[in-house]
Amino acid sequence: MRINEVIAELKKTYPGKSVVLNNRNNLTEILCEIEPSQLHPSYSVAIGVIDETTPHYHKKSTETYEVIKGELDLIVEGKTYHLKPGESFTMQPQEIHSAKGDETWVKCTSKPGWNSDDHIRVEEKRV
Repeated sequence: MRINEVIAELKKTYPGKSVVLNNRNNLTEILCEIEPSQLHPSYSVAIGVIDETTPHYHKKSTETYEVIKGELDLIVEGKTYHLKPGESFTMQPQEIHSAKGDETWVKCTSKPGWNSDDHIRVEEKRV
């Protein structure tokens, strides 16, 4: 991923918004928090620039991915959905999902708003 270029484009497109790198040593996703859940717990909106996300699910949140730029393979409960710009898909709570792209820009909307306690990697045990 072209880290510096992506960060610069996010900061230019969404001035003043927080940019988060998922892992500096193995960067596969950059997030820009457009409407973080701290402002309104009922929902959150972020722009994700995705090469690959780890399989995970949410206990409570419904999450919608809408492709803005590029193409995305979204894997939900073992089935792959190929999304192009303007297309979206909604994952329900408890559905294991991951995504693969090539610097693909995705609008991610969570209801209720995203929080780390609700983001469960599949390696972790479901409760």
